[in-house]
Amino acid sequence: MARRPIVTWPAPVLKRPCEPVEQFDEELTTLLDDMRQTMADADGLGLAANQVGVSTRLFIMGIPQEEEGEIELIEVINPVIEARRGEIKYEEGCLSFPEVYQQVLRAAEIDVTYADREGQTQARTFNGLASVCFQHELDHLDGVVFLDRLSPLKRRLALRAYTRSQRNKAEEEREAHISGMRGPR
Repeated sequence: MARRPIVTWPAPVLKRPCEPVEQFDEELTTLLDDMRQTMADADGLGLAANQVGVSTRLFIMGIPQEEEGEIELIEVINPVIEARRGEIKYEEGCLSFPEVYQQVLRAAEIDVTYADREGQTQARTFNGLASVCFQHELDHLDGVVFLDRLSPLKRRLALRAYTRSQRNKAEEEREAHISGMRGPR
């Protein structure tokens, strides 16, 4: 397993729909394993393939279970939401939008189908956090980011804050690099 770099907004790969997985082979297994490591290292709940620069319809989720410290890792390939019920508002974040969190309205419960890494069809019902995470990651595969689910004003404000934080981070990194070049005085 290898850690892959996480793509951040506004990378074009995050804005276009992903292609279905057609080959269930060693390349797919490597991608899934690498995504598992990348998500764990980033302390994320979910990660879509396009967030590591691969425009293919798959994502992984690591959903906390009731038992302390237990995580259910779910690999989702070519997902489809078959039914939606209820509504839930949840504060979401995204590895492609570091340090940005917003309340997003989603279906509270969903029935889904998807393939696993062997190509076997799975059917499940998710609710609560698992439902939110599944919908968030599926949006990525459709070229939609969670900020697209906000009102135009909230989206504009969130993007402005994100851009400012990224600019500040880049400036801090540049200054640290320059200081390192000068050496101690």
